[in-house]
Parts: sequence; structure tokens; C-alpha cells
Amino acid sequence: MGSILLPAVAFMCVTALLAIVLGGAQSFWSYRDELAGLYQAFTVIALVLMGVPLVSLGAAAAKLMARGRDHRLATLRLLGATASDTSALAVLEAGVIALLGSIAGALVAVAVSPLIGLIHFRGTSLGTASVLLPAWGSAAVVLAVTLIATVSAALSLRRVNISPLGVALKQQAPAIPWLPALIAVIGLIVASLITGNLSAFGGVAAIIAAVGIALTITLFAIDMIGAWVLGMTARRQARRAQKPAQLLAARAILESPRAAWRQVSGVAVASFVAVFAGAGVSLLGVMESSGEQIGPEKYLVSDIRTGVIIVVVGTFAMVACTVGVNQAAQIVDRADISRSLGIMGAPLELQDSARKQAAVKPLLLASLGSAGLAAFFLFPMVGGALLFAPLSLAIVLSSVAIGFALVLLALRATKPLLLRVASA
Repeated sequence: MGSILLPAVAFMCVTALLAIVLGGAQSFWSYRDELAGLYQAFTVIALVLMGVPLVSLGAAAAKLMARGRDHRLATLRLLGATASDTSALAVLEAGVIALLGSIAGALVAVAVSPLIGLIHFRGTSLGTASVLLPAWGSAAVVLAVTLIATVSAALSLRRVNISPLGVALKQQAPAIPWLPALIAVIGLIVASLITGNLSAFGGVAAIIAAVGIALTITLFAIDMIGAWVLGMTARRQARRAQKPAQLLAARAILESPRAAWRQVSGVAVASFVAVFAGAGVSLLGVMESSGEQIGPEKYLVSDIRTGVIIVVVGTFAMVACTVGVNQAAQIVDRADISRSLGIMGAPLELQDSARKQAAVKPLLLASLGSAGLAAFFLFPMVGGALLFAPLSLAIVLSSVAIGFALVLLALRATKPLLLRVASA
């Protein structure tokens, strides 16, 4: 039952969040004044930033569905079932589960749309009607999620059809190469040189372009180096662990540092943006207060601040769902190990502490590491915001703390599943 219910819940989360994000974004395309293009450009940027964790959540849902399915189909292949039989079963199962989950997700998006409509932009609430996707839009989201899940299931069958024994034996993933980490370090050096010599670029347009290039390089570098740094810190923790929970957590990360990083990579982007945009918005607010603004301009800074908070909290919400989905999958997948540890005398609280550390450590590295790099590269801007508008910057950065709380809630929500599996 869990092999069907958990993937369905995962696809429900994917569809609900996707429908909510698209519904909120569509409301800004109704603006027709001189600032409409600016609002729409910010909306596109927000969609791109939130797309990273949403893709990670979708991948986690697909992998959750594939975990139990691969082992069942691999067993059938070892017993003599043909490749066409296993392919048909897998595609049909994936399509039905994704369809049911995505329909439930679309209904969830409709149910929460009145709450999303309470968010204020331009001095007034967005309203339920403007953030609710039309019927054809919801249907398109449901069909898209179902289609992607079905195609993903068909593509992943190559592993079962070619090497069913490798699936059954749970072969280890290859080690992380060091070359991406070296490229990332070089990229960070280049970005540091760019931000340290902005005065050499001349005009305002050239400086803006240089900052944009530096930020893009930094974000790509963070994503490339994250898994490598996470693997290095986990190896160090495994060697110097003082408590059993620390050792178990380190070994869990070392099973696949890349997968551990991938589920929180969106947080790295969100934390970087929170520091960068938070500092910029704070300074803009100081300059705005010195002059009289009329029309839509008087809401621009506060709207940008609201948008940044939405992106950060929304990203953490998606990461919380991803962590919850992955934790549920790992608990089910390691049920025999949990029971064996219990028989050997390992208390359940030890196992729970280990899995929490294995989830929180990558999250801390992604958020604090990215925020630290942003503060380092943009020290003049961040320093000015701390000096002239500390409260405004604190409001934006507090969204990171809210995001952390969401992830911790997701971890706590999966504890009953661990209790049930361990006592089975």
C-alpha cells in the first residue's frame, strides 16, 4: 500500500505547488501601466528560481515511485518475465498513480487559492479569482505531470531490463569526480575578481551586466561544488564521529552526496537571492523614503520585498516536501535495516536522530554557505543594508528561518512512518 500511497502523495505535492506558483504568476499579466513589464520580468525570474526545487521535488516523486517498482519488476525479470511485460506494467502503474496524485494536487491548489489571494501587491490583495488557474490550465498541469511521470517510468526501465540483478543487489553509485569542484572554484575566483573591480566597467549598464554575470557564475559554481563539499564534510564527520547518530548520518550522506545535495540545491539559490535581493531592497527603501512617490511606483520596493520573501519561503516549502518524500522513501527502502538495528539494541531515537542529521546537514551547508558567499561578494551592499536598514534586511532574512521550520516539520511528519516500519 505504501508503494502506491507515498508516490501519489508526492505527485499531489508537485501538482499543487506547480498550480499555485503558476496561478500566482498569472495575476501579474493583467497589469497594463508603465511598470507592468518590470513586474512581469520579476515574475519570470521568480518562476525560474522556484523551478529548480520544483524539478527536484518532481524527480524525488519519480524516484520514490521507481524504488519499489524496480525491485518488483526486477524480481519478475529474474523469474522469466519478458521485457515487454515489465514495460507495460511499469508504464501503466506510473500513469495511474501520477494521474490520481496530480488530480488531488489540483484540488488542493483550488482549496488554498483563497489564502494565496490574501497576499498584497500594489496596496491591495490579489484576490482568489486572479490566482486561481482556469479549468483548462489545471487540466494542462495534471496532464503534464502525468505525462512526465509516464515518460520517466518508461526511460528508467532500461536499468531493470538490462541489469535486473544489479537492481536487486542495490549496487553503489559511482564516486563524485573532483573536476566539477575545480571548475566551481575557478568560477568563484572569477566572480570575486569581477565584483571586486566593478569600477573598471565604466557605465551603469556595464556594471549591471557585470554583476549579473558574476551572480550567474556564482550560482552555477555553488551547484557544482555543493555535492563535493558535502561529501568531504561527511567523510570528515564519519572519521571523527563521537556519537553513533553522527556516524550513521555521515554514512547516509556518503551513500550518494550528489543526491543529498540535489534535494536542497534550490535552498542554495534561495539563500543567495535572499541576501542579495534583501540587501538591495533595503537600500532602495532608504532611497525611496527620501523622495515622494506617486502611482504604482510607491509600492514597488515593498512589492519586491514581498516577492523575495515568497520566493524564499516557497523554495523552502518545496524543499521541505522533497525532504519529506525522500525520507519516506528511505524509511520504506531501509525497513529491514531499521528492524535489524532494533534487534541489535539500537534505540529508535538513535535512528531518528541520524536521519534528521543526514537531512539537516546538507540544508545548513546549502543555506549558510550560499548566504555567506553572497555576503562576501556583495559586502558593500550588505554592509550598507545592515547599517541603514537593518530591520528591512532582517524581515527578508527571517524568511530563511521560516523555511528551516518547514523542513523540520517535514522531518517530524515522517517519524510515525519510521515507528510503524521499525515495529512491523
